[in-house]
Amino acid sequence: MNATPASADDLIVIGKIYSVHGVRGEVKVYSFTDPIGNLLDYKTWTLRREGSVKQVELVSGRLQNKFLVTKLKGLDDREEARLLAGFEICVPRNLFPDLTDGEYYWYQLVGLKVIDHLGQLLGKIDHLLETGSNDVIVVKPCAGSLDDRERLLPYTAQCVLAVDLNAGEMKVDWDADF
Repeated sequence: MNATPASADDLIVIGKIYSVHGVRGEVKVYSFTDPIGNLLDYKTWTLRREGSVKQVELVSGRLQNKFLVTKLKGLDDREEARLLAGFEICVPRNLFPDLTDGEYYWYQLVGLKVIDHLGQLLGKIDHLLETGSNDVIVVKPCAGSLDDRERLLPYTAQCVLAVDLNAGEMKVDWDADF
């Protein structure tokens, strides 16, 4: 396990190690990719936790229920593997596949100002949630926002009118009948 050469600003969190599995040093991983198994496409991971950063190599992995069990190069001891619990799994953003126009990765949307159809600032996107029918944008109030309400907006074509990454804005019709 080595120090990572990638800039911290260039890293995107795609999962998290949460526990050990078995006695051979395997670790259980929550994947933030969709589908879950896409995390296994990235063979070099940068692990990050509370200022500690290390680079590891994925040897193998498999889906087990709603999580992954992975084997990392040079990690053969259960107690050593236990020390990795809580580390975020990151990869450089330049490894992500290009998207078509109108498609966005969640990390691109977080932090955008949310403006309603009347030009009022509702707040900033704090995070997104995956639900059965559609994703949900969690908008938290910020300096200059209309009020102090947290809003949950559906990430649908009816609600999201436009996304302008360069301007750092998303225009929404939050009065729409969803």
